[in-house]
Amino acid sequence: MQVAIVFYPGMTALDAIGPYEVLRQLPGATVRFVGREVGPVATDSGVLFLGVTHTYAETPSPDLVLVPGGTSVATPMADTELTGWLRQVHRTTTWTTSVCTGAMILAAAGILDGVPATTHWLAQRALGAMGARPRQDERIVVDGKVATAAGVSAGIDLGLWLAGEIAGRQVAETIQLGIEYEPRPPFDSGHPSKASSRTRSMARTGLIAQGTSLSEAVAIPKVAWRRALDVYRKKARA
Repeated sequence: MQVAIVFYPGMTALDAIGPYEVLRQLPGATVRFVGREVGPVATDSGVLFLGVTHTYAETPSPDLVLVPGGTSVATPMADTELTGWLRQVHRTTTWTTSVCTGAMILAAAGILDGVPATTHWLAQRALGAMGARPRQDERIVVDGKVATAAGVSAGIDLGLWLAGEIAGRQVAETIQLGIEYEPRPPFDSGHPSKASSRTRSMARTGLIAQGTSLSEAVAIPKVAWRRALDVYRKKARA
Protein backbone atom coordinates (compact mmCIF):
# COMPACT_ATOMS: atom_id res chain seq x y z
CA MET A 1 0.00 0.00 0.00
CA GLN A 2 1.39 3.38 -1.03
CA VAL A 3 0.78 6.27 1.37
CA ALA A 4 1.29 9.78 0.00
CA ILE A 5 1.58 12.60 2.54
CA VAL A 6 1.52 16.04 0.94
CA PHE A 7 4.25 18.50 1.90
CA TYR A 8 4.12 22.22 1.11
CA PRO A 9 5.73 25.36 2.57
CA GLY A 10 3.92 26.56 5.69
CA MET A 11 2.45 23.22 6.68
CA THR A 12 2.13 22.25 10.34
CA ALA A 13 4.64 19.49 11.10
CA LEU A 14 2.53 17.45 13.54
CA ASP A 15 -0.38 17.34 11.07
CA ALA A 16 1.81 15.14 8.87
CA ILE A 17 4.25 13.51 11.27
CA GLY A 18 1.59 12.38 13.77
CA PRO A 19 -0.27 10.15 11.29
CA TYR A 20 3.01 9.22 9.59
CA GLU A 21 4.26 7.57 12.80
CA VAL A 22 1.16 5.37 12.71
CA LEU A 23 0.76 4.69 8.99
CA ARG A 24 4.41 3.82 8.38
CA GLN A 25 3.95 0.80 10.65
CA LEU A 26 1.15 -0.76 8.61
CA PRO A 27 2.16 -4.11 7.08
CA GLY A 28 3.30 -3.59 3.48
CA ALA A 29 3.05 0.19 3.63
CA THR A 30 5.46 2.48 1.81
CA VAL A 31 5.33 6.20 2.56
CA ARG A 32 6.07 9.06 0.18
CA PHE A 33 6.32 12.72 1.13
CA VAL A 34 4.90 14.33 -1.98
CA GLY A 35 5.26 17.90 -3.20
CA ARG A 36 5.93 20.17 -6.14
CA GLU A 37 9.63 19.36 -6.19
CA VAL A 38 11.98 17.12 -4.24
CA GLY A 39 13.80 18.90 -1.44
CA PRO A 40 13.27 20.69 1.87
CA VAL A 41 10.17 22.72 2.73
CA ALA A 42 9.82 25.06 5.69
CA THR A 43 7.01 24.30 8.11
CA ASP A 44 4.85 27.05 9.58
CA SER A 45 7.33 27.66 12.40
CA GLY A 46 9.90 28.86 9.87
CA VAL A 47 12.51 26.91 11.82
CA LEU A 48 11.76 23.24 11.18
CA PHE A 49 12.27 21.87 7.66
CA LEU A 50 10.86 18.63 6.27
CA GLY A 51 11.77 16.97 2.98
CA VAL A 52 9.75 16.09 -0.12
CA THR A 53 10.83 12.67 -1.43
CA HIS A 54 8.66 12.42 -4.55
CA THR A 55 6.95 14.88 -6.90
CA TYR A 56 3.28 14.84 -7.85
CA ALA A 57 4.20 13.46 -11.29
CA GLU A 58 6.12 10.61 -9.67
CA THR A 59 3.09 9.65 -7.57
CA PRO A 60 0.13 9.17 -9.94
CA SER A 61 -1.87 6.56 -8.01
CA PRO A 62 -1.34 6.39 -4.24
CA ASP A 63 -3.66 4.15 -2.26
CA LEU A 64 -3.95 6.67 0.56
CA VAL A 65 -3.37 10.40 0.34
CA LEU A 66 -3.16 12.63 3.41
CA VAL A 67 -3.15 16.43 3.29
CA PRO A 68 -1.90 18.24 6.40
CA GLY A 69 -2.94 21.74 7.34
CA GLY A 70 -1.08 24.88 8.28
CA THR A 71 -1.72 28.14 10.12
CA SER A 72 -2.87 29.56 6.79
CA VAL A 73 -3.49 27.53 3.66
CA ALA A 74 -4.69 30.01 1.04
CA THR A 75 -1.49 29.60 -0.98
CA PRO A 76 -1.70 25.79 -1.33
CA MET A 77 -5.45 26.13 -1.90
CA ALA A 78 -4.66 28.36 -4.87
CA ASP A 79 -1.95 26.00 -6.17
CA THR A 80 -3.58 24.48 -9.25
CA GLU A 81 -0.82 21.88 -9.60
CA LEU A 82 -1.60 20.56 -6.12
CA THR A 83 -5.39 20.72 -6.40
CA GLY A 84 -5.29 19.20 -9.87
CA TRP A 85 -3.15 16.32 -8.61
CA LEU A 86 -5.56 15.77 -5.70
CA ARG A 87 -8.53 15.58 -8.06
CA GLN A 88 -6.66 13.13 -10.27
CA VAL A 89 -5.50 10.74 -7.55
CA HIS A 90 -8.82 10.93 -5.70
CA ARG A 91 -10.40 8.99 -8.58
CA THR A 92 -8.40 5.88 -7.68
CA THR A 93 -7.47 6.23 -4.00
CA THR A 94 -8.78 3.86 -1.39
CA TRP A 95 -8.66 6.71 1.14
CA THR A 96 -8.46 10.48 0.66
CA THR A 97 -7.80 12.19 3.98
CA SER A 98 -6.84 15.43 5.67
CA VAL A 99 -5.77 16.77 9.03
CA CYS A 100 -6.72 20.18 10.40
CA THR A 101 -6.93 22.87 7.68
CA GLY A 102 -5.79 20.34 5.12
CA ALA A 103 -9.55 19.91 4.63
CA MET A 104 -9.59 23.40 3.12
CA ILE A 105 -7.17 22.20 0.43
CA LEU A 106 -9.38 19.20 -0.31
CA ALA A 107 -12.33 21.58 -0.52
CA ALA A 108 -10.42 23.84 -2.92
CA ALA A 109 -9.91 20.78 -5.12
CA GLY A 110 -13.69 20.22 -5.14
CA ILE A 111 -13.43 16.94 -3.24
CA LEU A 112 -15.59 18.03 -0.31
CA ASP A 113 -18.57 19.47 -2.20
CA GLY A 114 -21.62 18.52 -0.13
CA VAL A 115 -19.50 16.19 2.00
CA PRO A 116 -19.60 16.19 5.83
CA ALA A 117 -16.11 17.07 7.07
CA THR A 118 -14.17 18.63 9.90
CA THR A 119 -11.14 20.85 10.29
CA HIS A 120 -9.56 23.12 12.90
CA TRP A 121 -12.20 24.86 15.00
CA LEU A 122 -11.23 28.27 13.65
CA ALA A 123 -11.75 27.16 10.04
CA GLN A 124 -15.16 25.48 10.36
CA ARG A 125 -17.11 28.40 8.90
CA ALA A 126 -14.65 28.82 6.04
CA LEU A 127 -14.91 25.10 5.29
CA GLY A 128 -18.66 25.48 4.96
CA ALA A 129 -18.19 28.42 2.61
CA MET A 130 -16.02 26.16 0.44
CA GLY A 131 -18.91 23.75 -0.08
CA ALA A 132 -18.41 21.15 2.67
CA ARG A 133 -20.81 20.36 5.51
CA PRO A 134 -18.75 21.17 8.63
CA ARG A 135 -18.93 19.00 11.75
CA GLN A 136 -17.24 21.07 14.46
CA ASP A 137 -17.91 18.71 17.35
CA GLU A 138 -16.49 15.60 15.69
CA ARG A 139 -12.81 14.66 15.84
CA ILE A 140 -12.89 12.39 12.79
CA VAL A 141 -15.55 12.57 10.07
CA VAL A 142 -15.86 9.82 7.47
CA ASP A 143 -17.92 9.89 4.29
CA GLY A 144 -17.25 7.01 1.95
CA LYS A 145 -13.51 6.99 1.29
CA VAL A 146 -13.02 10.57 2.50
CA ALA A 147 -11.86 10.98 6.10
CA THR A 148 -11.09 14.34 7.70
CA ALA A 149 -9.66 15.04 11.14
CA ALA A 150 -9.94 18.08 13.39
CA GLY A 151 -6.98 20.22 14.46
CA VAL A 152 -3.34 19.07 14.55
CA SER A 153 -3.23 16.34 17.23
CA ALA A 154 -6.34 14.72 15.75
CA GLY A 155 -4.08 13.41 13.00
CA ILE A 156 -2.80 10.70 15.35
CA ASP A 157 -6.38 9.59 16.01
CA LEU A 158 -7.03 9.57 12.27
CA GLY A 159 -3.93 7.47 11.66
CA LEU A 160 -5.02 4.88 14.22
CA TRP A 161 -8.57 4.81 12.86
CA LEU A 162 -7.22 4.24 9.35
CA ALA A 163 -4.91 1.52 10.65
CA GLY A 164 -7.93 -0.26 12.10
CA GLU A 165 -9.86 0.01 8.85
CA ILE A 166 -6.93 -1.12 6.70
CA ALA A 167 -5.25 -3.78 8.82
CA GLY A 168 -7.73 -4.58 11.58
CA ARG A 169 -8.16 -3.61 15.18
CA GLN A 170 -5.37 -5.83 16.52
CA VAL A 171 -2.77 -4.17 14.31
CA ALA A 172 -4.07 -0.70 15.19
CA GLU A 173 -3.98 -1.46 18.91
CA THR A 174 -0.47 -2.85 18.59
CA ILE A 175 0.68 0.35 16.88
CA GLN A 176 -1.05 2.43 19.55
CA LEU A 177 0.79 0.54 22.27
CA GLY A 178 4.06 0.78 20.39
CA ILE A 179 3.88 4.59 20.30
CA GLU A 180 2.37 4.59 23.83
CA TYR A 181 -0.47 6.83 22.75
CA GLU A 182 -2.58 7.35 25.86
CA PRO A 183 -3.32 11.08 26.08
CA ARG A 184 -3.54 12.54 29.57
CA PRO A 185 -3.22 16.30 29.00
CA PRO A 186 -2.48 18.41 32.07
CA PHE A 187 -5.19 20.87 31.02
CA ASP A 188 -8.72 20.43 29.69
CA SER A 189 -8.95 23.14 27.04
CA GLY A 190 -8.38 21.15 23.86
CA HIS A 191 -11.77 22.02 22.34
CA PRO A 192 -13.43 25.45 22.14
CA SER A 193 -16.40 24.12 24.11
CA LYS A 194 -14.07 23.46 27.06
CA ALA A 195 -11.77 26.49 26.82
CA SER A 196 -12.45 29.81 28.56
CA SER A 197 -13.36 32.85 26.48
CA ARG A 198 -9.95 34.35 27.29
CA THR A 199 -8.17 31.22 26.08
CA ARG A 200 -10.22 31.15 22.88
CA SER A 201 -9.47 34.81 22.26
CA MET A 202 -5.73 34.37 22.80
CA ALA A 203 -5.64 31.30 20.55
CA ARG A 204 -7.62 33.05 17.84
CA THR A 205 -5.39 36.13 17.89
CA GLY A 206 -2.18 34.12 17.88
CA LEU A 207 -3.16 31.74 15.09
CA ILE A 208 -4.49 34.48 12.83
CA ALA A 209 -1.31 36.51 13.31
CA GLN A 210 0.83 33.50 12.40
CA GLY A 211 -1.09 33.00 9.18
CA THR A 212 -0.81 36.55 7.86
CA SER A 213 1.50 37.09 4.89
CA LEU A 214 1.53 38.90 1.56
CA SER A 215 1.39 35.66 -0.42
CA GLU A 216 -1.67 34.54 1.54
CA ALA A 217 -3.37 37.90 1.02
CA VAL A 218 -2.88 37.52 -2.73
CA ALA A 219 -4.01 33.87 -2.80
CA ILE A 220 -7.27 34.30 -0.86
CA PRO A 221 -9.20 36.17 -3.59
CA LYS A 222 -7.95 33.66 -6.19
CA VAL A 223 -9.37 30.78 -4.19
CA ALA A 224 -12.68 32.59 -3.60
CA TRP A 225 -13.03 33.37 -7.30
CA ARG A 226 -12.34 29.79 -8.38
CA ARG A 227 -14.76 28.44 -5.80
CA ALA A 228 -17.52 30.83 -6.92
CA LEU A 229 -16.85 29.95 -10.57
CA ASP A 230 -17.06 26.21 -9.83
CA VAL A 231 -20.42 26.65 -8.09
CA TYR A 232 -21.74 28.75 -10.99
CA ARG A 233 -20.67 26.19 -13.59
CA LYS A 234 -22.26 23.32 -11.68
CA LYS A 235 -25.54 25.21 -11.43
CA ALA A 236 -25.40 26.04 -15.14
CA ARG A 237 -24.96 22.36 -16.03
CA ALA A 238 -27.79 21.25 -13.75
